[in-house]
Amino acid sequence: MGQAPPPPHFTISELASELDISTRTIRFYEEKGLLSPRRSPGNQRLYTRRDRARLKLILRGKRFGYSLGQIAEMIGMAEVDLDEAEQIRRSLAYGEEKLQEIAQRLEELRLMEQDILAVRQRLVDRLAQLQLGSSHPPNED
Repeated sequence: MGQAPPPPHFTISELASELDISTRTIRFYEEKGLLSPRRSPGNQRLYTRRDRARLKLILRGKRFGYSLGQIAEMIGMAEVDLDEAEQIRRSLAYGEEKLQEIAQRLEELRLMEQDILAVRQRLVDRLAQLQLGSSHPPNED
């Protein structure tokens, strides 16, 4: 026996619970035009599997540090009408920018690590001197 397929529609509460986000966050993305749920006869938001997948992409984009405008372009919800090829080109360009930012941060972290290791070594050396009693008294003028 396999798992039952997911329902064809999700409520905002179901999505929020599943994705561990607030319903306010989902409404915010809707206000920004990134999601367009259907409405029930009672005006309840109904999200499709496609909306759910889109929301996962939005959250992944935010986690990667993309702006909402960039995410909108990458998932095809931008104000400007992009064909699929242009959407892919922009996604690749944004990805390249992020990779360059990451490379720069990594280099900065490597330099910071070297600085901290150098300071640590000086402190370890000084502590060893103090424990051996070979510390030199400060020069008195």
